[in-house]
Amino acid sequence: MKTIDELLTEGVAGKRVFVRADLNVPLDGTTITDDGRIRAVVPTVKALADAGARVIVASHLGRPKGAPDPVFSLAPAAARLGELLGTDVAFAEDTVGTSAESTVAGLDDGRVAVIENLRFNAGETSKDDAERAAFADKLAGLADVYVGDGFGAVHRGHASVFDLPKKLPHYAGYLIATEVGVLKKLTDDVKRPYVVALGGAKVSDKLAVIDQLLGKADRLLIGGGMAYTFLKAQGHEVGISLLQEDQIPTVKEYMERAEKNGVELVLPVDVLVASEFPDLKTKAPANPATVAADAIPADQEGLDIGPETRKLYASKLADAATVFWNGPMGVFEHPDYAEGTKAVAQALVDAPGFTVVGGGDSAAAVRTLGFDENAFGHISTGGGASLEYLEGKTLPGLAALED
Repeated sequence: MKTIDELLTEGVAGKRVFVRADLNVPLDGTTITDDGRIRAVVPTVKALADAGARVIVASHLGRPKGAPDPVFSLAPAAARLGELLGTDVAFAEDTVGTSAESTVAGLDDGRVAVIENLRFNAGETSKDDAERAAFADKLAGLADVYVGDGFGAVHRGHASVFDLPKKLPHYAGYLIATEVGVLKKLTDDVKRPYVVALGGAKVSDKLAVIDQLLGKADRLLIGGGMAYTFLKAQGHEVGISLLQEDQIPTVKEYMERAEKNGVELVLPVDVLVASEFPDLKTKAPANPATVAADAIPADQEGLDIGPETRKLYASKLADAATVFWNGPMGVFEHPDYAEGTKAVAQALVDAPGFTVVGGGDSAAAVRTLGFDENAFGHISTGGGASLEYLEGKTLPGLAALED
């Protein structure tokens, strides 16, 4: 895989460089609530611009249905990128139409433009190879060189991620190079003890990575909504907690394998419960109760790990040489259910080894809860991509850059 450093050595002055970034940031209207993914691409964009390239930044945002939708416009992200770069960033109001063409044509050396949401064109996500290739051809017409730096999208076989690199000289940006280097530390020659903390809503989202980790991790800590399927598999009442009953047989098999393989699989010993889900808009007090994990009332829902579980998980992370954490321990968006996630994040900060926050909601939680990002070894920009890499899957966006 060629890197951006090789491209810079070859020279980019005057060249049109297409940077596939991941600007898929959360928005409250037009206000960005977490700009982490934009900040992550700044080093690549700045290096190219400083070297005299004409930089065209492209990304998706949300899930528009193949047509323009102002709710998913990249205009706020373009404005924020300009603030972070300390320079004006041009914005094209389409992807491959007249606005994009004129915006790119008007770029001077060292200047940057952002084109509108790639998913406003159905060809970006099409399952039809010819339709995707046709869109990639139009994108290729805007540029001379391709730089892949949208790690959060590399597990998608989309036109700008998979098809476009084949049509232009292609290189990996700084973010992708960093992300891949980090993930190799979690898969090749791992320093031990290797502890993995998994949370989030659905156990089905994590089954494939658990399958892989049962042969690699020393300890596996389970929290979040997915924990209740494990507790149910042990025969415990979980009330109205999030439950995937169809996954119980698989979970039971994984628990047996963990014991056989000597992997310590740790489940909550207590949880915070309430009779209804909290209001995340008003953040009205929820007044949860703490109960033992094997004594959840039939009319109650588990919404966070309890105080004893927080202490237990912190103790299991205290000597870790390598940590991977993906998924919050509870409904961290509400202050009454944030302590479990906060405790795991603090345990990573205190751990002596290399700590990785695996993107997605975990990365958002770290920032929302006020942690210093520099206190962690790495905060990934791609939760789904990180998990699929750890599952051993071939990621289309990385494979395209390997050619």
